[in-house]
Amino acid sequence: METKLLNLKGKEVGKVALPEILFSVKPDAAFIHEVVKHYLANKHRGTACTKTRSEVSGGGKKPWKQKGTGRARHGSTRSPIWRKGGVAFGPKPRSFRQYLPQQKLRQALIEALSARAADGAVLVIENLALEAAKTSSLNDLRKGLDAKSVLFVTDKMDKNFKTASKNISDFGWCLAQNLNAYEAMRSTKLVFTSAALKALADSVKEVK
Repeated sequence: METKLLNLKGKEVGKVALPEILFSVKPDAAFIHEVVKHYLANKHRGTACTKTRSEVSGGGKKPWKQKGTGRARHGSTRSPIWRKGGVAFGPKPRSFRQYLPQQKLRQALIEALSARAADGAVLVIENLALEAAKTSSLNDLRKGLDAKSVLFVTDKMDKNFKTASKNISDFGWCLAQNLNAYEAMRSTKLVFTSAALKALADSVKEVK
């Protein structure tokens, strides 16, 4: 499988072969979905907290006597049915963390990359080395990619590119060693540097 090779101006300067070890697997949508849910669950902070009737203030005295008033029987203003009362069955801080084997996460990444390549969403760029840390230097590349969101995958981040892309909400980046199935699926386009593509393929070969 081949894809376009771009320069920093966003112009196509040739073709490049994608490593079969990363881009020739038949993807399983249900499997990728399972792993993406794993990553989303691990991003969930789980800090939502409500107060029960034992934690809200007030309610130390019975609001009114049990009988003879014509009103409902109440023993405390901290009851969940009272305004400013406690919350019944509300959320409490907890962990949403899930655990999956590394082999499973790696296989999901390969399947996700294969799916994106089949959709034509994978591109390769020569490098991300900018002469100056200016957002204007990326305007041509942004127009050339013409995508709602772009994830750049590199083996090492260029300081000028990192600074120049901060003001472009469409651009994101990650190191090849940190790429996962969720990040691979969430962007409109995946743009690898040549070095990152080789590093990712080599890391998978070493494991296998």
